[in-house]
Amino acid sequence: MAKLLNTTGITYHLEELIKGTTDRLILISPYLQLHNRIKDNLGYLNLSKRDIRIVYRESKLKFDESNWIESQVGIRTSVCPNLHAKCYINESQAIVTSMNLYAYSQENNEEMGILVFKEDDPDLYQEIYAEAQRLLTISEEVRVTVKKVSPIIKKETVIKSTPKAPTKYLTTKELSQETGISSRKVNAWLVDNRLMYKKDEDWIVTPKGKEIGGKSKQGQYGAFVIWPEEITELIK
Repeated sequence: MAKLLNTTGITYHLEELIKGTTDRLILISPYLQLHNRIKDNLGYLNLSKRDIRIVYRESKLKFDESNWIESQVGIRTSVCPNLHAKCYINESQAIVTSMNLYAYSQENNEEMGILVFKEDDPDLYQEIYAEAQRLLTISEEVRVTVKKVSPIIKKETVIKSTPKAPTKYLTTKELSQETGISSRKVNAWLVDNRLMYKKDEDWIVTPKGKEIGGKSKQGQYGAFVIWPEEITELIK
């Protein structure tokens, strides 16, 4: 059955809902300003190639945050001009709430919401999902960006695309050089996030690590793992 949530409960279960997404995530909020933890979780889902949709009415993003969303090519954003609803839903649960996806709201406001599990309330969950899908349908998909373009550059030049270079793979040492974090701490981060583990003298990639592009390699001193360079953003 549905569970009533206060501000603390909404914040906690929202993060758990995002982290627990295995297929599709829909975030609906009039105002959009992402907390660092939300960004980290969305970044991981993006690397894991989850289907992420965000519907909003008005953006409160700073330059760096807005360009961060633009860099997450798997996150699709849509604008609904008269949006007032707040709903966060994945393939197994949904939160309908008064709280915006807005850092200030999570930290300062008194909010209320309900948590619905598909397994416990399949009919209610389906009604929420159908309404979230309707809002997606009537919204206009956009790319969030505030990058400044020199006025001397013609629009035709700006919109032209170039072939995407193949993903570059990096060793732990190279990740350390890219992030400015010691190799020991990079390894610890990868282990703590269950992306790899050590067996005897070998580093072994986990199924979770493979999902985000980790690959096993055999070297002179045993097995090791290489990672797509995009993972540096999560490590940092």
